[in-house]
Amino acid sequence: AMSAALVGYSSSEEEQEQEEEGGSRGGGAQGPPAASAGRPRLPAPAGLPGDPDPEEAVSDDSSRHGGRVRGFPHERGNWATHVYLPYIAREEFLELLELLVSRARTYVPSLAAMEEFHLSLSQCVVLRYHWIEPFVRSLRERLAAFHRFFCVADQVKVYTNQNKTRTFIGLEVSAGHFQLLELVSEVDGVLEEFDLPTFYKDPSFHISLAWCVGDLSGKLEGQCLRELQDIVDGFEESAFLLRIQWEQIRCKSGNKYFSFPLR
Repeated sequence: AMSAALVGYSSSEEEQEQEEEGGSRGGGAQGPPAASAGRPRLPAPAGLPGDPDPEEAVSDDSSRHGGRVRGFPHERGNWATHVYLPYIAREEFLELLELLVSRARTYVPSLAAMEEFHLSLSQCVVLRYHWIEPFVRSLRERLAAFHRFFCVADQVKVYTNQNKTRTFIGLEVSAGHFQLLELVSEVDGVLEEFDLPTFYKDPSFHISLAWCVGDLSGKLEGQCLRELQDIVDGFEESAFLLRIQWEQIRCKSGNKYFSFPLR
C-alpha cells in the first residue's frame, strides 16, 4: 500500500532551509495559513520546499534546520532547481486547508500546513550556475506550444519521501493526468540534455497541503484519511477550488524564478 506513497519526493527534495522558503515541504514553525488570506501571495524570495539554499554557509549544521539531512552534498555554485505548476491559494482554499489540518492534527499533532502550493513536474535537481540560462532557454522552447488545461485535484492521499524522513498530506489529481504526463515528458527531455535525473516513472501528481517530520503515514492513513476525504467532499467550494486551470509553469533555480505562460 505504501509503494504509491513513495513517488512523492526524492531524497534531495525535502531538506530546505526554513528561513529561506515559503514552507512547502519542510521547515518548522510556520504561521497559520490564514495569515496570508487577505493579500495576494508573491513568490517567496528564495525557496520552494525541498530546496537546500545553494548560497548558504557551507558548514552544514543540521541543528539549524530541524535535524534534516541533506540529500545531495552542498557545494558553492550548485543551484537547487525545481520545475512546477504554481497553485494560487484563494481564501476559500485556505479555509478548507485549515479544516483539514485541524482534523489531521487530532491524529498527528506535529503536522504543519504548507504556506505555498504547487504541483511538481520535476524532482529537485542540482544545476551549476552557468547551466541555468541554457536550461531555462531549453525549457522555454519545449514548453512554448503548450495550452492551458484543467485538472482536478480532489483525492486526499498520504505520501512519504524516499528515505521516510517526512510525511505529507496531499491532494492527488483525479483528472488531467494525461496532460501532466505530456508536460513531464518535455521537462524530462530538458533534464536529459543536462544529464540530470528525470521525474518518477509512474508519478502521483499532487498538491501538498501539510507535512510532518518522520514516517507517520500509519497514523494518517485509514480512519484519518477517510475523515479528511469526507471534509473535502463536503466542502461547499471544493468543486470550484479543486478544478484547477493551470496558466503557467514555473522554474525556480536557487533564488531565481522563471515563468513559462501556457497559451
